Amino acid sequence: MKMPAITDWDDAYSNGAYIEGAEDYPPKWTALAKQFRNQLEGQGRAELDVAYGQDERERYDLFLPVGTPKGLAVFVHGGYWMAFDKSSWSHLAQGGVDNGWAVMLPSYNLAPDAHLTKMTHQIAAAIADGAKRVDGPIRLSGHSAGGHLVTRQICAETPLIDLVQRRIEKVVSISGLHDLRPLMKTKMNDKLYLDDDEAKSESAALQRPMENADLMCWVGANERPEFLRQNRLLAEIWASCGVETEWHEEPEKHHFNVIDDLANPASGLAKQFAP
Repeated sequence: MKMPAITDWDDAYSNGAYIEGAEDYPPKWTALAKQFRNQLEGQGRAELDVAYGQDERERYDLFLPVGTPKGLAVFVHGGYWMAFDKSSWSHLAQGGVDNGWAVMLPSYNLAPDAHLTKMTHQIAAAIADGAKRVDGPIRLSGHSAGGHLVTRQICAETPLIDLVQRRIEKVVSISGLHDLRPLMKTKMNDKLYLDDDEAKSESAALQRPMENADLMCWVGANERPEFLRQNRLLAEIWASCGVETEWHEEPEKHHFNVIDDLANPASGLAKQFAP
């Protein structure tokens, strides 16, 4: 089958232009996140703005279940490495917390102030700090750019320390970006500053996975074709490396609402992330 060549890379990676009411999502996320934070803080089950480094954005929120946590579940936000922080996504911890997990949401430095390599190391540092606070297995998930940042943690060349590596039970990349080379052809690269070397070293699809990795690649079936391709790409490549992989296209979901099911403990996505 002949595949048409992509000529407009900015359009290929444009999400909001193809989602009805796209501008309504950020304020909705912010309101839901604040409500959830206030609720768990009032119950004494929220540890907010925990420092994992010296930079202002090296902070995470940790939400606790009732009783002893099953383990640590980490969700890393998206925003093309250029937008948002942990405070817009607190409500997505609901499913994991209700299923008995401690759920961490870290912030990290954004472009153009930081390169993707630094962000990858920041997420590793946040996970390591959380791992000191919460015993048991560790499960990782991230959306869009966050999908890149969590899959990068389970590459053979990972910044995670060995003790933490051995506790990683599963990674769920939601609408993740796993081959970064196309992004060098977009206007976003005016802020990302990706060059060929960093695009290759930071692309999970171009790296060997760590041993015993377990990966689910999840995407909305109504997302842009490039996100559907990127979703299948990593699962197919790493399967050939002997990794347990799956890929899934969630019906009737697009890039902005595919993450909603993380807030529902009974959803298929929440059970993949923190069952």
